[in-house]
Amino acid sequence: MGNVITWWGHATCTVEDSGVRVLTDPLFARRLAHLRRRRGDVPPPEAAVADAVLVSHLHSDHLHLPSLAKLAPGTRLIVPRGARRAVPGLRRLDAVRRTGGLRITEVGAGDEVEIGPLWVRAVPAYHDGRRLPVGPQRSPALGYVITGERRTYFAGDTGLFDEMADVVGTVDVALLPVGGWGPHLGHGHLNADRAAEALRRLAPGAAVPVHYGTFWPIGLDGVRPHEFHSPGDEFVRLAARRAPSVAVHRLQHGESVRPGATL
Repeated sequence: MGNVITWWGHATCTVEDSGVRVLTDPLFARRLAHLRRRRGDVPPPEAAVADAVLVSHLHSDHLHLPSLAKLAPGTRLIVPRGARRAVPGLRRLDAVRRTGGLRITEVGAGDEVEIGPLWVRAVPAYHDGRRLPVGPQRSPALGYVITGERRTYFAGDTGLFDEMADVVGTVDVALLPVGGWGPHLGHGHLNADRAAEALRRLAPGAAVPVHYGTFWPIGLDGVRPHEFHSPGDEFVRLAARRAPSVAVHRLQHGESVRPGATL
């Protein structure tokens, strides 16, 4: 049967495999600090329904406490090692739900977690995973490989690095960031070009571009607007040249795909 991927915007996806729903980096907000959602509605309540949630790193657009508070009691929350120490609000959320709620598991690269019939393996990411822009690097940025009927790689935020294909291994589907939320991508990110190169190295059967075309800084609508609109299409174009055997699905917000099949 394979799996079903739904993109809710930014880095938030639902991966359904073997009857299990895994949610990535949930961000259910219209505005976050200086960012506002310019495209796509805020995800509906059913987007928060998940058996497990994967958080790739501690930046507030990936570990968003108000969004995590929408998860149902009993949800498994997998976060980078040291997250509870680095994010006091996460500890409070854990304490509030301790009587029956969020079950938080901290992981590092190479760790595996069993979620029903699925296995989730944490893999390295090339990205600054600190909660704040200054201070010690206490928690690693991670990607995750979800293994069930299919193997799905959620890259989180990452730059291209030499060992990427080796540490990720063979996967069927890759969820790759291709842009950002401002006119300039910082260190440790994939743009459309680098994401296409990552796709060539990983050689999955299918890919879905994420982390673009959702949030943009308030007041900068007219500053290099092509950086907001174009990364998805640019990735499709470059992927066709660099990795022509990979089926690339550029989804709209809230749209789903069953890679290898037509929904």
